[in-house]
Amino acid sequence: MSQTSTLPGYGYDDLPALMALMTGDEKHDLAAESTLDVLWVLYDRVLRISPAQAKTEPRDRFYLSKGHGPMAFYAILAAKGFIDVSELRRYGRFDSMLGQHPDRNLVCGAEISSGSLGHGLPIAVGTALGLRAMGLGHDRVFVLTGDGELDEGSGHGRSLSPGGPGSRPCTASSWITHRPGTAGPAGSRPGSLPRAGRRRGSAGATMTRSRRR
Repeated sequence: MSQTSTLPGYGYDDLPALMALMTGDEKHDLAAESTLDVLWVLYDRVLRISPAQAKTEPRDRFYLSKGHGPMAFYAILAAKGFIDVSELRRYGRFDSMLGQHPDRNLVCGAEISSGSLGHGLPIAVGTALGLRAMGLGHDRVFVLTGDGELDEGSGHGRSLSPGGPGSRPCTASSWITHRPGTAGPAGSRPGSLPRAGRRRGSAGATMTRSRRR
């Protein structure tokens, strides 16, 4: 299975234009832009998943825990063929499948319905342990959290709980954006890919913290 882009027509440089198709007062622009680089790398180079296998085995799984800023997620799903690009213009409408929080029952490629902070990490670790118990240990689970939600009891407790002997059930990434004097990303469009450091959590999860400067 290829781990590189297979859909012609849309690449990394097209993502700002795709995101611009989504309008409205509740876009959470900064929360979305802060995830754009890591989401693109995951879907373009890492995740073993395609629209044709969105619900089949074997496949990798990605959980967007910080669901309050899903526009980058939607743009990349559109770029990779999971959803129609025309649907981006309907973002946030009452009759649109693209809500201000992803709905797994409506959006192809959305593995969980997220938005309530602190739930993604425990769901991901539980999924990974369940897959291992089912003999599907080669299916990988990735979760993207916001740095603030790691203070939630559910996420913090999951990181402290043992995952079993020799386990590393999932990879978690906490994406932090910073520019001196601001809380937002360094620019209005994606920039160079940041450096990432990793640490091993006691739950067996690989915790990745990345910082844009």
